[in-house]
Formats: sequence, structure tokens, C-alpha cells
Amino acid sequence: MSHRIVGSLTAAILLLASRGWAQSAAKEPVADGRTLSEWVADLKAAAPQVRNAAAYEISGLGPAAASAVPALIEALSDPEATVRFPVTVALGEIGPAAKAAVPQLKKMMDEEINDEIAAGAKRALRRIDPQAVTSD
Repeated sequence: MSHRIVGSLTAAILLLASRGWAQSAAKEPVADGRTLSEWVADLKAAAPQVRNAAAYEISGLGPAAASAVPALIEALSDPEATVRFPVTVALGEIGPAAKAAVPQLKKMMDEEINDEIAAGAKRALRRIDPQAVTSD
């Protein structure tokens, strides 16, 4: 009887442990107590400071933030330089998974009037796809 109880307890522990592992593996990345989805939503906030903070928080997640790439590409067109720059940082930190941003980053590198943002676009390109950066 005690073997049956121990066996049942072991099975229950294994089941609960595997459920917990599966749930934690499926959770989206979190930065500063907020999920990636929440930070992505903040990229469209009215206040530029909120958009800026969101881009920097997303950059801190690195490659785990790959699902944010479409929103970050859209944010590259933000009217505020204080938002566009950290967006280039975030795309660079995501790395090769941000390859969809290459055309827009190349355009920024060539056409952006803010030199710091143009340099940020070039740095991001080097991290995403070094071949995309043509020699000067």
C-alpha cells in the first residue's frame, strides 16, 4: 500500500513539475515587471518618453524580443528622434531575427538627417546582417 501511495505521489509531482515547466517556457519575456506585449503596446503611446522607455526596455530583452520586430520597424518612422534612436538599439540587440528591418535601417543609414540615428542604424545593421552594410 505504501508503494502505491509513493508511486501516486511521484506521478503527481512529475505531472505538476512538467506543467510548471511548460507554462514557464511558454511565457513571454518580461522586463521591469512588464511583458514584451505591454512594452510593444507602449511603442504607440502618446508621450514620446513612454515610447522611448519602451524601446529601451525591449532592447534589454535581446533576441527574446524577436516578436517585437514588426512594431519596432513601424517605430523607426516615429517623428521623435528620442524614439527612433533606441528603436535602432533594440533592433540591433535582437540581432539576426530582426532581418526584416534591414531595408528600413539601410534607408535610415543613408537618409536620416540625425547623425546619431544614422550611426545607430548602421550599428544595428552590423549586428543583424553584416553583409547589408556596404563600405563607405
